[in-house]
Amino acid sequence: MVEQVSHPEGAQVVIEMWSDLGCPWCYVAKHRLRTAIEHRPDADRFKLVMRSFELNPAAPKQPETIEEAFIRTHGGTAAHFMAAERQIQAIAREEGLEFTLGRLSANTFDLHRVVQYANDEGLGFEFFSTVQDGFFVGALNPYAPDALAGVAESVGLDGRRVHAILASGEYADRVRADRTEGVELGATGVPFVVLDRRVAAPGAQKVPVYGQLLEQVAGPVSRERVS
Repeated sequence: MVEQVSHPEGAQVVIEMWSDLGCPWCYVAKHRLRTAIEHRPDADRFKLVMRSFELNPAAPKQPETIEEAFIRTHGGTAAHFMAAERQIQAIAREEGLEFTLGRLSANTFDLHRVVQYANDEGLGFEFFSTVQDGFFVGALNPYAPDALAGVAESVGLDGRRVHAILASGEYADRVRADRTEGVELGATGVPFVVLDRRVAAPGAQKVPVYGQLLEQVAGPVSRERVS
């Protein structure tokens, strides 16, 4: 529940997003949240922090098609799964987002370990977002160490450090701790957004809803500032 406590004007507001790479609704929600923030003239006061939430910790490291992964985990048919994917694809495209159906699925634990390193450098959201966008447009293999290192360098991180992390077990405990904390805060899946540790928003909310939540935790902006 939201506490009716307002921040001093201009004070930083932290927004945490629990997400996983292959979650299509996370992809859509991330862009909706960013759009809601960008609609505010004080957008620079919001700090986005990526939190790790593996949807399927038992997923194999060897990539497989998204249909194979879904059927192996949930049952059903490829036709039913792809029909649902096409529905989400249509929603994403209406919002100007590319969305390929030819994605691969694999274990995301190693990616989340790199996200934790990126968080330490203040670039976790930027790194994850760039990887996820590349994945959903079909331009990036997120399971390839060289690809992750390349994205890391593109956002200002050390690609050599990424390779060292992937070759070790660094940040494993923090990935697991993130998921545990998300569940404790009420997450039953992702996307799960927590604003200022005062209000939680499960699921992919529409841009106006995110806008209302931003107003709740950061205060309204005057019409003069919006215009």
